[in-house]
Amino acid sequence: MKIFTISDLHLPLGIDKPMDVFGEKWNNYVERIRENWQAKIGKDDVVVLGGDFSWATYLEQAKKDFDYLEGLNGKKILLKGNHDYWWTTAQKLKNYVSDNGYSSIIFLHNNHYKIGNIGICGTRGWVCDNLTGSDDRKIYDREVLRLKMSLDSAVNNGCKRLIAFTHYPPFKMNGFDTEFTKTVEEYGAEKCIYGHLHGHIQSKSFNGTHNGVEYMLVSADYIGFSPVLIETVYGSDESE
Repeated sequence: MKIFTISDLHLPLGIDKPMDVFGEKWNNYVERIRENWQAKIGKDDVVVLGGDFSWATYLEQAKKDFDYLEGLNGKKILLKGNHDYWWTTAQKLKNYVSDNGYSSIIFLHNNHYKIGNIGICGTRGWVCDNLTGSDDRKIYDREVLRLKMSLDSAVNNGCKRLIAFTHYPPFKMNGFDTEFTKTVEEYGAEKCIYGHLHGHIQSKSFNGTHNGVEYMLVSADYIGFSPVLIETVYGSDESE
């Protein structure tokens, strides 16, 4: 089994909001994602989607996007992004995929997903720069707590290795150390994978190792609209 990841698909199938308005780089991106995905991903593989999966505002508007995702190979683990306004409670999301027969889609929300001895963990995250407003600070602190809850659940389930996902970059654009980076270091996560960044701001991304943690930007337009391999697991079992 192989574990892949990609973030920021921004699917527009339920509402008319294609990303090609942001430049030629996004031309035919929905078709390109499908082609690249199907060429790489096997039926037993897992793909972690790091947020901003659909432009839909409400869950019912996202059905065509979920139909598209269900039709792709492999199991999909979805993380919340800042544009995933359709995201609701964990129970409602579980009911939605069950009621619609989406057997390959699960959600990463205050929990983890175990593959072999690896714990797939994560949370949306939040902006790490200029936390001057009380609302920003509350959301930031809440997201740090959610990351810890996810990592704790993996550790308590016997996961020996941890891979963390955040939608927002877990570090500052003008620096590095934050409560998010300190948390992944404290728990000994091997990787911290993030998205959210597009266009020229991608030049401020960090791809490399800091304090023992490997950081990777996997926004779809940054990785050529093709999921990237992050791990191969042999003889694995899966559980939530």
